[in-house]
Amino acid sequence: MRILIATSHRNISGGVEKYLQQILPSLAARGHQLALLYEYRFNPTAERVDVELDLPSCGTQESGEAAGLSFVRQWKPDVVYSQGLESAHLQSALLNEYPTVLYAHNYVGTCISGEKCHRFPIRRPCDRQFGPACLALFYPRRCGGLHPGTMWNLYQRATERNAQLQRYAAILVASGHMRREFMRHGVTSDQIHVMALPNLRQVDPLQAAVHASARPAVRADGPANLLFLGRLTKLKGAAELLHAIPLAEKKLGRPLALTIAGDGPERQHLQQLAQRSASQVSFPGWMGSGQIAKLIAGSDLLVVPSLWPEPFGLVGIEAGSSGLPAVAYDVGGISDWLVAGYSGEIAPGNPPTIEGLAEAIARALSDPAHYSMLSRGAREVAARFTLAVHLSKLENILETVWERIPRTPAVTARGEETIHADV
Repeated sequence: MRILIATSHRNISGGVEKYLQQILPSLAARGHQLALLYEYRFNPTAERVDVELDLPSCGTQESGEAAGLSFVRQWKPDVVYSQGLESAHLQSALLNEYPTVLYAHNYVGTCISGEKCHRFPIRRPCDRQFGPACLALFYPRRCGGLHPGTMWNLYQRATERNAQLQRYAAILVASGHMRREFMRHGVTSDQIHVMALPNLRQVDPLQAAVHASARPAVRADGPANLLFLGRLTKLKGAAELLHAIPLAEKKLGRPLALTIAGDGPERQHLQQLAQRSASQVSFPGWMGSGQIAKLIAGSDLLVVPSLWPEPFGLVGIEAGSSGLPAVAYDVGGISDWLVAGYSGEIAPGNPPTIEGLAEAIARALSDPAHYSMLSRGAREVAARFTLAVHLSKLENILETVWERIPRTPAVTARGEETIHADV
């Protein structure tokens, strides 16, 4: 099968590109032919998604959308696997000509800001269906910027993407929460498929089992080590975590140490909060995969205090593969991998509160036997999210879409009949 990958970036810039970097070699190894259509300018000296393959490719920012579409037509894909494009016009052109499968990594077409979260009077997930009423709530709920032009542009963009949803041959989402969200916006049950993201931390199963079984029970005295991994933005909730630590320490009767690993626009503010706190907090910055593995090995608990409804929350299963349990707010797709009392503890998420987070941290760490059970559960749950399972589901969906394409016989120069697709 000839599969065109349509995405915004060829260089690694986030989770979408890391996902592609993992699945593309496996799809090629299974005999599929691949090409890449991307939007933003490519830096050949930086890491890219097709590092092992050097795929046929075209960038629309470099060559223009017309040249990009010409490249696609000449390459003649059987199906398009879209990761969500910034250009609604380019996405529409692909939908007009080719059967297209969308992996919805975010709330494309279902939210005016894409964050599915109110910021005022408190930050909390939004469960509204996208529509004109979102314009009325944009300012009162601080859904985005304060400029009227920003509001209108975001609304028009979301409206265009919302209108495209029913045109995809299939839509893939990472969690049951995302499936429900898109079905509320007109996507049919036959069209949408839950296909959880795979654990991209390459951990040898035997080694993971040894590490998880060897993870010591959390001590009843002395500091327990908490870990936050992620981009430092307001909606990731690191500030709420800093405020929750003193409450959790009081409930536990012992100190907690926190490592906030990541970078982003909130880093300076978080460091100022930490300086005013009596808690032990470190900021090592953005770290590579090897450094993150060491942090996970040396931590007692992962905390995922996201205030917005995470579509999935991959960091939880990446940590869980090493037996590190997690605490998180019950938002978005978190509960697809965080089983309360089994692989971690959940705090109420609507609204998320500092007190609720502190109580969940205390529940996870207060009893050594319970903690050991959570560690085993985290490893077991993480083991379900394998790359092999993900690829098998993806391949089946792409092949099903391809096989549904109407085909008509054509006569060759020798008078023989062949079959071609009408798309």
